[in-house]
Order: sequence, then structure tokens, then C-alpha cells
Amino acid sequence: MESSSLSSSASEKLAQLSSSLNRFRASANSLLSEYEPLALLAAPILTLLLASILQSAVDVVSERGFKATVIGLFMSFLKLIPGVQRYIDAEKQKVVDKMQASGKSKKDGLISELPRTGLGVGTLEKMKNEKQKDVVWQGRCSGTVYIGGTEQEGHFSLINEACSMFAHTNPLHLDVFPSVARFEAEVVAMTATLLGSKEKASGGQVCGNMTSGGTESILLAVKSSRDYMRAKKGITKPEMIIPVSAHSAYDKAAQYFKIKLRRVAVDNQFRADVKDIKRNINRNTIMIVGSAPGFPHGIIDPIEELGELASSFGICLHVDLCLGGFVLPFARKLGYPVPPYDFSVEGVTSISADVHKYGLAPKGTSVVLYRNHEIRKHQFVAVTEWSGGLYVSPTIAGSRPGGLIAGAWAAMMSLGLEGYMENTRAIMEASKRIQKGIQEIPELIVIGRPDMTIVAFGSDVVDIFEVNDLMSAKNWHLNALQRPNSIHICVTLQHVHVVEDFLKDLKDAVRKVKENPGPISGGLAPIYGAAGRMPDRGMVQDLLVDYMDNSC
Repeated sequence: MESSSLSSSASEKLAQLSSSLNRFRASANSLLSEYEPLALLAAPILTLLLASILQSAVDVVSERGFKATVIGLFMSFLKLIPGVQRYIDAEKQKVVDKMQASGKSKKDGLISELPRTGLGVGTLEKMKNEKQKDVVWQGRCSGTVYIGGTEQEGHFSLINEACSMFAHTNPLHLDVFPSVARFEAEVVAMTATLLGSKEKASGGQVCGNMTSGGTESILLAVKSSRDYMRAKKGITKPEMIIPVSAHSAYDKAAQYFKIKLRRVAVDNQFRADVKDIKRNINRNTIMIVGSAPGFPHGIIDPIEELGELASSFGICLHVDLCLGGFVLPFARKLGYPVPPYDFSVEGVTSISADVHKYGLAPKGTSVVLYRNHEIRKHQFVAVTEWSGGLYVSPTIAGSRPGGLIAGAWAAMMSLGLEGYMENTRAIMEASKRIQKGIQEIPELIVIGRPDMTIVAFGSDVVDIFEVNDLMSAKNWHLNALQRPNSIHICVTLQHVHVVEDFLKDLKDAVRKVKENPGPISGGLAPIYGAAGRMPDRGMVQDLLVDYMDNSC
């Protein structure tokens, strides 16, 4: 009887539910009967379209910021006014022409066809003549040439001979050139040891490859991190977070590999703002970035804190050691206060370090390192369906210049630990002397507290870009920076013996600008200043692209 009662109760409830559904259906049909079928069909489609547009707008604002988005929209509407676009293009071309003024004459008479009869050994004489047109760079350039001395002697001569000895080789052919393959493996291993691979915290699996430079090392680290996080967490809409001080190679990587880039501010010490980075982490974040040091100001980001952040969220952390890789390990041994920055920091998954900077190797040599093989495997490209056979390549380039790899190995082996220690002592002391000298110029302000061999400085009294133009007129080639407007010098062995000359010329330039403010003829100060004040950054981008498009 009890079972029959329960069954009857259930049936009644089902009947009530069915009746309610029927009443709801009748009511809905009655309400919708007032509308045309086409309107009913279009409504959900239009709703989805509107939602998509709103989502795109939110994404743009999130990526570019509200202010930049509004300015961009305003400029887009402004350009629709007849004549405005033509005026903007004309003014933009004037700026591009001014930026290219010094290079136009150099393009006249460029060879565009093969000579009918080859020049033979006469080619070398022609090359020597062309080389005489290069600017005087010995001791006058920020960064650029890191090796001390002249090209005809000492370390210069050694690496040139090493490159020449292996100029015909290619590590792609491991079976033919095992010597170059060994050189690469040893350069990677020696660099890894400098950057913490022997420390217990590293896990003992640090591995990597040589690349053509810091940009390729960063590109590979980003690509590997993207694919690793896709395999590990299923992330298909990857994002990465970088401070504004991070190298522009990350922008390039974001464009190449379709990664959304979130750029965050630095703190009042010009270091990556860890709290701001944390606020921007979401379920699509694949990696965050730190520099040791950053290119603009020579300041080391808080790598330990970034490592803790990366570990807690299970994401990748790349450390850009392109400048610091062959200075910081030795500076620490010399007693300089160097915070943790390498694989001894938990959470660091990859590192880039340029051998062709303070490693004093030939140009075109860098190293990308990974904490383990599980991450590094995502760097490789393997092809099995090619009619040319099975193919696997470790880096962006297929063929690579074995001579440069040999030159990097020769540089590291010839200098050794003692050589690098001596060089680091010299450039660190020169950097501190330059920093002290700049601080003694009342009109100048050193940006932050430089940790290494880069000293950036600006001014609240004089136009720093006008100072830069006067320094350029004295054959000093410095780097112009923005946010804040400033310039920097990256100190190398070439500067060790010209510190006083540099400070004397800098004091003189500041004095002249203060006494007679205003741009000098042919200077780029007005362009740098205008670019810094221009609210529409898209227009600045267009200027740079047009300049490059007309320069090469």
C-alpha cells in the first residue's frame, strides 16, 4: 500500500509539472506571436554580435588602457575629416625625412647589380675603404663594442682568428662538424654554471642552446613557455606580463607568437612592480618577466619576489640576463651587493644571456637556458612529413654560423675566470666613477640606483635631449630613453680610460644648453621631445615604421 501511495504522489507531481509547462508554453507563444518570425530569428544573432563587440572593446581597453583607447578613437574620427589625413601624412613625412637626413647621402650610388668581372682580392681593399666611413667608436659608444683595445691585437685578434678558422662550418650538420657541436655544448654548460646550474635549488637539469643574440634567445624562451603552458595547463589564449622597463624583444615575441601582452608600471625605484604584476595575472597568463638588469636604467628587478609569484601561480618566469649574465656572477665575487637573479631562485624557468656583450665574444652569440628538458623540448621543431627526410631544428635559424660559436668558445676559454673578474672590476669601477661624476653636475639627476654598468640620467633644469645632441656633436653615441626623458651610457672596457673625457664633455654640454637653450641645427631633440609628448602612440609607431621602411 505504501509503495502504491508513493507512486500515485509522484504521478500527481509529474502531472502538475506538465500542466505548468504547458501554461508557460501557451503564455510564451501568445507573447511572441506579436512579433514577426524574422525579428525573433534576428534578435539572438544581434545580441551575440553586440556581446562580441562589447567583449572586443573591453579587450582593447584592457590591453591599451582607457586613455589610449579614447585617444585612438578620437584620432580615427579626426582622420575622416577631408584633408586631415593628408595633412598628418605630410607632417609625418617631414619628421621621417629629418630622421633620415644623415643617411640619405649614404644610399646614393648603392651597388644593385653584380660586377661583370669579379674584383678578386681587390674586394678587401674596397671593404677597407668603406670601413673608413664608419664613425669613431673606440671609447665613444654606449655599449655597442664591449671588447677593449683595438681590432688588430689582443682579444680582438684571437676571436677573429677563431671565427675565420670555423667560418665554413654549420652545427646543423652534427655528423660533419662535431667540433662545433662540442663548442656549443661547452659554451652553454659554462654559461649555465655561471648562472646557478650547479646550485641544488636549480634541480640539476639546466640546459639550453646558443642563438644569434638576445632577441632570438627571448623569442625562443617565450615560444617555449607558451607551448609548455599549453601542454601543462591547456592555455590556448596566452598572455604574458612585462614591466615597462623590459626589452622590446617581448613586444616582438607577442606579435610573432600571438600572445596578449600586458605591460605594467615600475615602482619608484624603477624596478618591476610585483604587486601590479600580481594584479594582472589571470587564468590565461603563461609567463612573467624580470630583468637583471633592465636595459634602460641598469637596475635589477626583484627576481626572488617574482620567482615566488611565478611558483605560487604555476606559471613561467623568464629572466633577461642579456646584459648581466657575464658581469653579475663576477661582481658578486668581487663583493658588490648583487641580489639573487639566476636558477638558484625557485620559480625561474628560463634565462637569456648574451655572450657577445660582456662575454666579449663575436657579435651574434647568445645563450638561452631552461630549468629542465621538459620546458626546453618545446623550443624544438620536428618535421616528419617532409619529402626531404626527417628534420629537427633547435632554434629559429636552421643553418647557423659555426665560426661565431667557435669565437664564443674561444673568448670564454681565453679569458677564464680570472680574466672576467679583472674585466668586471674595471668596468664596475668606471661605472661608479661616471655615476659619481654625473651626480656632481647640479642640473642632472641619476635615474634610480644603478646595480651594474648602465648609468641613466635626466634633468628638471635642461632639455636632456638637447644635451644628447651636443654630446653627439662631440662624437659620443649615447642612448635616448623615455618615461622619464633621459639618456644613458652603457659602460664597457672601451670607456675605462676615457671616463674623465666623458664627464668633461658632459659638463660642457649641460652648461651650453643651460646658457643657450634650444635645439641645435640637425639635432634630433625636437623629434624625441615631440614623440614623448604625443598622446597618440599609434602615430609614433607609424613614424618608426615609416622611418624603417624608408631606411632599408
